[in-house]
Amino acid sequence: MTAIAFLACADTLPGPGSRRGDAFEHDLEVAALRPAFAERGLNLIEIDWRAPFEAFDGVALVLLGTAWDYQDHAEDFIARLDALAERGIAVCNPPEVVRWNADKRYLRDLERRGATIVPTLWFDDAGRDEIECAMEALGVGDVVVKRQVGAGGLGQHRFSANALPEQGWRMGRPCMVQPFLPSILDEGEFTFVFIDGTFSHGVRKRAGDGEYRIQSLFGGREEAWSPSADDRATAEEVVAALPFADLLYCRIDMIRLPSGELAVMEAEAIEPYLYPEQGRELGAKLTSGITARLEGAG
Repeated sequence: MTAIAFLACADTLPGPGSRRGDAFEHDLEVAALRPAFAERGLNLIEIDWRAPFEAFDGVALVLLGTAWDYQDHAEDFIARLDALAERGIAVCNPPEVVRWNADKRYLRDLERRGATIVPTLWFDDAGRDEIECAMEALGVGDVVVKRQVGAGGLGQHRFSANALPEQGWRMGRPCMVQPFLPSILDEGEFTFVFIDGTFSHGVRKRAGDGEYRIQSLFGGREEAWSPSADDRATAEEVVAALPFADLLYCRIDMIRLPSGELAVMEAEAIEPYLYPEQGRELGAKLTSGITARLEGAG
């Protein structure tokens, strides 16, 4: 059987040690992929992205799965992907995509290409003064501060005009400030999963009680969702605006602006969770895409 490596990290891989609170998503995705892969002669191997290169001997393709600590080691992670590619191993999605997508300043690139993004201000660092200035510039009294290189809602902060950070607080890293959009609580966040450039399935993600973040780490929940033709077309326009063709997978996360228009929150092309519970054909679709790539390289 042809070996396919599902790239993970120590905190998501099954084993005797402690795991992240969302590691069950790793298990769900692997469970959805493994039987579909096996039917096409592919052997799915779960592997830590930091494993010695010898562990990748015989691997034909690396699938970026749940390497969910990459944001704290982005340079090392991309260097590892480059090294795997240099060894002749196909990497999905490729290192150049990861390099572009790892820093959320890619959103500016998408905006220049015609996509609507959530209004965003960019800072090399931010403290109380910058937060107040951002509120004034954005015309809002409630903002969310995010890492420019980050994932999973980790390291986020929400501030309001009545609850500003303490004097002396600093984000301590390059960051982005966006208005808090009430629709995240009313409608939720919408996810569009694309496989080989084609829409696969939709997901609506909602925050848990007392939260605004929709990730499962913070009590978020998700449900299958069928987008309207207009909403789907908007997401397809975002995919068309990406500076890369032939992506095996991509997840477009969007939120409704007060105008009613959908805006891009994230265009995830590195290691997004692809919601196999809401997309029952995910395993078969990814298998077809991987098989086509291996045959094309053969």
